[in-house]
Formats: sequence, structure tokens, C-alpha cells
Amino acid sequence: MARIDDSKEFIPVRIAILTVSDTRGLDQDKSGQTLVDRLQGAGHILADRQIIRDERDQIAEQLRTWIADPEVDVIISTGGTGLTGRDVTVEAHRDVYEKEIDAFGTVFTMVSMQKIGTSAVQSRATGGVAGGTYLFALPGSSGACKDAWDEILQYQLDYRHMPCNFVEIFPRLEEHKRRK
Repeated sequence: MARIDDSKEFIPVRIAILTVSDTRGLDQDKSGQTLVDRLQGAGHILADRQIIRDERDQIAEQLRTWIADPEVDVIISTGGTGLTGRDVTVEAHRDVYEKEIDAFGTVFTMVSMQKIGTSAVQSRATGGVAGGTYLFALPGSSGACKDAWDEILQYQLDYRHMPCNFVEIFPRLEEHKRRK
């Protein structure tokens, strides 16, 4: 069963938060602030925080900038995961993924079903890896950000979480680039 192994030392992770919105500024960004509060409350480090319009090329460029930055381990975006024409965050994430974490979206949907029922089908939350960096795209509601953090990310970004977690495999994310 999943548990926290208190015999292991906590390892803080450096996390960048990206809010995708055509209308929000920093003072109205409840979802981004929810993520900042939760990651810092868990002992992680806020590496950067940005707000970008729903423009696929701009989102992908910001993701690439953070992927190239050795001070960023994880990128969490919020907003732009829905079904409307302006919702292009998922496509921007997939533009940069080397590998998609398919089960992240599935588990997020399972968590969401418990909270909002069948409305969960309208979310396209996704996760992936690129350049040794984890990327997660969450819906733009603060409730969805709370659910993703409280039910999935707080555990998978905690080195002490057993039986396994994302942090313990950081060193192996780019092993394919090593010479044989």
C-alpha cells in the first residue's frame, strides 16, 4: 500500500508554475496561487511563475525555456486544457514531450470523477517528460489544481512516497543520452 517512508530524507523539488489565460493577471490567478501555496507548504521550491496567453507557440516556448533551465525540475501549468478553440495547452505540452505519462491523465480523471462526476470527461489533463523535466498540464480551476496536487502530485513529487515516486527516477530520465 502507498505510504510515506519517514526513514528517508525529504528532497525538495524546484517547480515552475505556468498559468495559461487570456484574461487573468497575477492578482486574479487563484489556480496558480493554489499550486504555489501547496508546493511551498510541502517544502518544495518555487523556481519561477509566469502567466501566458492561450497561444500554442508561446506556451511551448516557455516550456522549452524551463526544460533547458537546470534550476527547474518540474513544470506545472494550469488552464487551457478544455475543449474550446482557445484551449491549446495540451497541444503545446505534447509539442515538447519526449514521453507522455499516459496514466497521469487517467488518474486525474478518476480523482475528478469523485468530485465532479461525469463532468470530468471535459478535462484533458496530461503529463510528460522532456529534457529530464516533468511537465503536467492541469485544468484552470483552483479545485482541479487542489485535486491534482492533493491526490497525485504531492505524493509523486515526494521522494519518501512508497512504493515508488517521480523523484527517485530523476537521475534516469535521460539515461538514453549516455554513451554505451
